[in-house]
Amino acid sequence: MTVRDALNSALDEEMSADPKVFLMGEEVGEYQGAYKISKGLLEKYGPERVLDTPITEAGFTGIGVGAAYYGLRPIVEFMTFNFSMQAIDHIINSAAKSNYMSAGQISVPIVFRGPNGAAAGVGAQHSQCYAAWYATCPGLKVLCPYSSEDARGLLKAAIRDPDPVVFLENELLYGESFPVSAESLDSSFCLPIGKAKIEREGKDVTITAFSKMVGYALKAAEILAKEGISAEVINLRSIRPLDRSTINASVRKTNRLITVEEGFPQHGVGAEICTSVIEESFGYLDAPVERIAGADVPMPYAANLERMAVPQVEDIVRAAKRACYRSVPLAAAA
Repeated sequence: MTVRDALNSALDEEMSADPKVFLMGEEVGEYQGAYKISKGLLEKYGPERVLDTPITEAGFTGIGVGAAYYGLRPIVEFMTFNFSMQAIDHIINSAAKSNYMSAGQISVPIVFRGPNGAAAGVGAQHSQCYAAWYATCPGLKVLCPYSSEDARGLLKAAIRDPDPVVFLENELLYGESFPVSAESLDSSFCLPIGKAKIEREGKDVTITAFSKMVGYALKAAEILAKEGISAEVINLRSIRPLDRSTINASVRKTNRLITVEEGFPQHGVGAEICTSVIEESFGYLDAPVERIAGADVPMPYAANLERMAVPQVEDIVRAAKRACYRSVPLAAAA
């Protein structure tokens, strides 16, 4: 099943199960979704539950949050999460903080979803990863699916959740196919929010990743296995809450850690994971923690520079070799 079909089926099933669920955003209806995620939903549920909006993120996000205050369950699609910056006041000040500020009287069951991070050749204004941005804010849950099973199970969990959820998809993963279990195709299927998945077990080095970078980490693990290095790959799935116990348990087994993300290195998801491991498992580390992240620059438009600005499989392989003392450390090479 493709990630696109997994998301579409999750939306369809949750809209069918609960009449309070509705979808709104640019081109979600007549056009079937900018990425065809909402294909067939307008025809099935009508214009009252699949709403095409003007190009006004601040406007329709505010309407969505207001609807959630009154007990509906809106799903707000952004054509790219870069455009969610137009609506960040509603996401943070209106949605994330309301439950706390109302002493629990106002719950905001809303999902903000759409493609996040780098696509291909779309320039700096369409390529930023917002996982770390939104994960800093109490009151939000932040999910980043990798596989089709992730996409189905986590989106269903997000729609059913009583709190606001930021659901960060990846445009380049929409068309990728993944094997799915019979269990995941059941309409009651749901994945727990805040639980990571060990995609590959290993004993020499732990590699954490989310979204598209999980695939890169798995490819790196295959290359490393041929050279006698056994890498454990953790698919984070949930950025907030972060599954610290799974990460720390893995590091206590492998004694080494590499974090991988597309976002900027400073104040990133990897930085938070590193700190968690240093606080809880420092005595188990046999090598410095390495962060693999995007370049500390706005995304270049030129294809050759774009490739250099996002992590590649070979970057992960080199970092793992350094952590396992199979190559010269960066500092010594300088």
